[in-house]
Order: sequence, then structure tokens, then C-alpha cells
Amino acid sequence: MDEELRSLTERLRTESGAPEAFRHLTATEDRDELAAVLTQPGRPLWARELAAFRLGLAGDRRAFETLILLLNHRDPPRCACAAYALARLGDPRTARAAAALATNELRVAYALHPVRLLVELRAPESVPALITTLERRLRPHDPYRRVALACVEGLGALADPRAGRVLNESLAHPPLAEAAARALKRIPHQR
Repeated sequence: MDEELRSLTERLRTESGAPEAFRHLTATEDRDELAAVLTQPGRPLWARELAAFRLGLAGDRRAFETLILLLNHRDPPRCACAAYALARLGDPRTARAAAALATNELRVAYALHPVRLLVELRAPESVPALITTLERRLRPHDPYRRVALACVEGLGALADPRAGRVLNESLAHPPLAEAAARALKRIPHQR
């Protein structure tokens, strides 16, 4: 079993409180049944999350909307599982949606997983979104250092020359300076 799926099922088994329904959703291979869980009224969040995750891993794009909602959830384990499934879904809308979530200042507290997903996707939207998000995090007393650090590390991993300016600015921020120096070394013509 995939490690991320194992982690998800352990968490949701406890959350579900419905062992038979949980076992059934974990075992079924019927994608139509899983997709129906996403739209049926009254279905609990754990069931929707499990169905969307399984559909996402299977490359079934019917999971997209639910996974994007979960990517922006207040619960970090839900965000992490949604990001994992979205990275494997193969839906062309994913990068645009992740970029919108990463750059939304009203939801910046939940931007960590969209940022990490953008790095994994390596889509055309990734670098501009990470630059925008990082620029906003360089303000004095910004409380979202984990998001800023993820942007710095992600820009280093993507090694795009467009990130040079904002990474150089990050050198002036002690919590980011070491990661920014490493990232700059990975970018051509920034050494």
C-alpha cells in the first residue's frame, strides 16, 4: 500500500466512526461509486476525502474539485493528502488552482501545501506564483515564515533565473538567509 494512502486510511478510520462504511470505501474498485460519494448529499467529510484521494491516485478527474477544496482546508493532514493526490491526478487545471491558493492573501495561513504542490508540478504557473507569495512574506513581522521558507526552497529546486531578485532580497531575512543562499547557488548565473 502507498505510504500516503496508509497514513490517510489510519487517520480516517479513527475519524469515521463507521467501520463498515469505511471498509467498504477503502475496498471498492468501482470508480463510479467513489465519484458518487463526492456529490451525494449528507456524506461526511472523511468519506469525501477518502473517495477523492482514491480517485485522484487513479487519475480520475472527477476528484479535482473536492481535492482542491481539501488542499485549502484548515487541517494540514487533509491539505497534504490532497496535494499528494493532485500531483498524481494529471488534471491540467491543478497548477492554476494551486497558484491561486498560494497567492491568496486571505488564505495565506493555508498556503504551505499549495506552494509545495507547485514545486512538485513544475508548471508554468509555479515560479511566478512562488515569487509573488515570497515577495509578500518579506514584509516586516510577517508570521508565515514556513510559507516563505517553502517558497525559497521551492524556487531553488525549480532553479529559474526569474527568482534571482526575490531570493537575493530573502538574504536580508535571517530565517530565510541560509536557504536563500543555497537556492541562489542552484540558479544559473546567480552563483
